[in-house]
Amino acid sequence: MQLIQETPDLSAYLAADEVVDHHHPLVRETAARLAADATDSYAYAHAAYDFVRDAIPHSADSGDPRVTWRASDVLEQGTGICHAKAHALAALLRAEDIPTAFCYQRLTHDAGTGYVVHGLLAVRFQGAWHRQDCRGNKPGVDARFSLGGERLAFKVNVESSEVDYPVLYAAPHAAVLRALKGAPDRPYLWETLPDAL
Repeated sequence: MQLIQETPDLSAYLAADEVVDHHHPLVRETAARLAADATDSYAYAHAAYDFVRDAIPHSADSGDPRVTWRASDVLEQGTGICHAKAHALAALLRAEDIPTAFCYQRLTHDAGTGYVVHGLLAVRFQGAWHRQDCRGNKPGVDARFSLGGERLAFKVNVESSEVDYPVLYAAPHAAVLRALKGAPDRPYLWETLPDAL
């Protein structure tokens, strides 16, 4: 699949905002801790990915009802769905000047009825974008950081009308943010996440 930058301006993929608040002290502290053992930007990106994937449980897997969406809140509360975890990883990567984009898939909903938009991200290394999925592993899901071929949590099934969206967004998609911000808890969020972009 050909990935398409939403904007040609690479600096947009390094920006901070209310969601990707990489200027926040907790984001900076976490980034500094992870960077201390990293020999280069690739090693840092790999360490940040592993940290978000493994140290922050996906709230559906852990049964946590809290909804997080701001990167610093994901790190502070230690929970989030795929979108929130992608926001946290983007903040950690952008804190170390690694261009990061948001990307999405349309997948069959966990409940088996309808579809849901799944969030992941892409990092830019060696002049190319590489999609990564930090949602967290579980039986049947084995996502890994990789620049040499995608190791995502889910492969789309086009026969089931699932979709890999090719656009690389500089900021999280507005429809996803509306759902996250408007949800009092994760069960409610599960019913209100967008089913397409």
